[in-house]
Amino acid sequence: MKVLSKRQELILKAIVEEFVNTAEPIGSKTLVEAYGLNYSSATIRNEMNYLENAGYLEKTHTSSGRIPSTNGYRYYVENLLQTELQEDEKNQLQTMFDANLPLEDVIQKSCDILSNMTNLTSLVLGPDANKQCLAHIRLFPLDEKNAVAIFITDQGHTENKTFHFSENISVDDIKNCTDILNDRLVGTPIDQVLDKLNEIKPIIAHSVKRSEALFNAFVRAFVKFASDNIYCSGKSNMLYQPEFSDIEKLKSLMKMLENSKIWRHIGNSASVKVRSADEKNEMIWVNDMAIVSSKFSIGNEEGKLMVVGPSRMNYNKIVSILDFATAFIENQYKKK
Repeated sequence: MKVLSKRQELILKAIVEEFVNTAEPIGSKTLVEAYGLNYSSATIRNEMNYLENAGYLEKTHTSSGRIPSTNGYRYYVENLLQTELQEDEKNQLQTMFDANLPLEDVIQKSCDILSNMTNLTSLVLGPDANKQCLAHIRLFPLDEKNAVAIFITDQGHTENKTFHFSENISVDDIKNCTDILNDRLVGTPIDQVLDKLNEIKPIIAHSVKRSEALFNAFVRAFVKFASDNIYCSGKSNMLYQPEFSDIEKLKSLMKMLENSKIWRHIGNSASVKVRSADEKNEMIWVNDMAIVSSKFSIGNEEGKLMVVGPSRMNYNKIVSILDFATAFIENQYKKK
């Protein structure tokens, strides 16, 4: 990337921030009037031409003004980003968090807060189950038609599943089925559990009276467990972004938001990607969509908070909120 002069950086910064606010192409007159730049319109136009030729700005078909390119956003993020939260924003965030909530609830609440404060879509990705092995299964009967199963991986990740049976299931059947599964499945990679479960179906059928009901219940539970954990908030916010006014484009994004595998691997298809020095934050641009993410770690588990929207987003605010949220999660739960 070409190194810019202080004046060129000042103009690029103003164009990015004005475009984020207005979604309208920016001309030299706007920069002079709105930002009070102490340069003539002719000088600003010359610098804008340079920034366009350097690949940091683009000219639209409908206006003589300029908008930031993907490389322009990248330069802005790498060199001009200011991520300090204002005190009132910090206070607002602190009052929204409740440290007494379970970790999963706090993470989902963080996702909701992000979408509300940014007016964009936010996601949280939980630990990648397919990189873990099954360590133990516990099944607790509630009554003759209901039970709770707890699945535990070798990395300490747990998932709960409530079973609702259409027929009476005895405690002995539940115990026998659980013993067989623990004997045959422990140590199996999560993404191979379903295949192995089908292999031991005859063993379960031979040893358990109500085997079909229990077997089907476990299959449904493992389908959920083996799928990547994802929670999404603020999908409807995309309806108000002019970049997604095209209904087909919006439909495509909605489908993407429901597929966690895409979000785990989206960096592989990114046109431009920037990581922070500590590797905790990452900014990805794919076409005219941007994804800003921040990692958090609790014990052996790692997750990621993400904000998704058009390239025209308030990176200063979003990165600051993400940093605050992930730091809060880690600080509150690292000792629990």
